[in-house]
Amino acid sequence: MTESRASTSKPAAKPRKKQTSSASLQIIPIPLSDEINPGDSPAEKLLQSLVKHNLAFEPGDILIVKHKIVSKAEGRIVDLATIKPSAESAAWAKQYNLDARVIELALRESRTVIRRKNGVLITETRHGFICANSGVDVSNVDGGSHAVLLPTDPDRSARKLHRELKKHISLVIPVLITDSFGRPWREGLVDFCIGIAGMKPLRDDRGRRDPHGYTLHASLEAVADELAAAAGLVCGKLNRTPACIIRGFPYELARGRTRDLLRPAAKDLFR
Repeated sequence: MTESRASTSKPAAKPRKKQTSSASLQIIPIPLSDEINPGDSPAEKLLQSLVKHNLAFEPGDILIVKHKIVSKAEGRIVDLATIKPSAESAAWAKQYNLDARVIELALRESRTVIRRKNGVLITETRHGFICANSGVDVSNVDGGSHAVLLPTDPDRSARKLHRELKKHISLVIPVLITDSFGRPWREGLVDFCIGIAGMKPLRDDRGRRDPHGYTLHASLEAVADELAAAAGLVCGKLNRTPACIIRGFPYELARGRTRDLLRPAAKDLFR
């Protein structure tokens, strides 16, 4: 395994070979025992954890990070005691035994309310994400006294982490920031990409021929979301593993932006 330690010296970066196939794929968890506080550097914390667990980045790796450690580092934490719910939020929360302060925060963080029924609040965030409670979350914070919000600009957060990694280890490591969302017609949560830097979020196979000679016409694959979902298998809410390395995936280098994953209103068939 190539050694890429967090230190003042910079190992020479090896040129990344273009990958044309994925014979095998590895998902390598990065445990993090320390709490992330406002002002901390997620890059430094993760690199320290890699050294502690005798791990290192290799050329071609992709870093997947749960948004919560990024949000905490950026100070996107709200003391719920400071939130004064509106009468509407209080009444709706009381009806379904919910925390009215979280509902109020979710409404403040939303661009619009998509659905509000049977105690479930689905919103469109200012970023354009469709999710429950605008991504406002009280798990893995401090037992319910504070809530964590999504990063203000997840793509910008991913780019910052991308730059810091290159500075420390002299390797170009794409970064995906993820969060868990529900889906309209299926039960259970799945991790989605909400911030990206260093790679294309979509793989366009349109115009290529399949093994039977058929020309593909609609194969635009959301590889960033697929990688996020795969990472969710090891980056759980209960095991202090907020990040992982994806190794062996043939991605395309690019600046990357999450906006490309969002379906424009003109193509929205469901709202």
